Amino acid sequence: MDESTTHSALLLAQYLQDNPDVLNKAKENPAELETLAYKVIAERKNPLTWDKWIYRVVVCSLGLTILLVVISAFVLALQHNGATTELKIPEVLTAIGSAAVGALAGLLAPTPANKSV
Repeated sequence: MDESTTHSALLLAQYLQDNPDVLNKAKENPAELETLAYKVIAERKNPLTWDKWIYRVVVCSLGLTILLVVISAFVLALQHNGATTELKIPEVLTAIGSAAVGALAGLLAPTPANKSV
């Protein structure tokens, strides 16, 4: 049995303990257990919906990455001051910064509303 199945079974057991009237209905009609199992699985919340720390850690990490890339590029520009050759920011800094900005924009952008036609 995998972990998600075990977790779902524990959620069903907890739901039945918390709702004695539902437990009595399940005793009278054991076929009701399958319906209850699907109901409990559907009500199981995704951690992204209730754990705000997940977003905070990711947003802070991406923001810190962007800040470090900008500081690194600025330091490279200061070190290059007065040199006769053209300043080249490493492509890896550009790639990391662009990816972090894109990821941060994707996280912070509002999700599109479901429009039924």
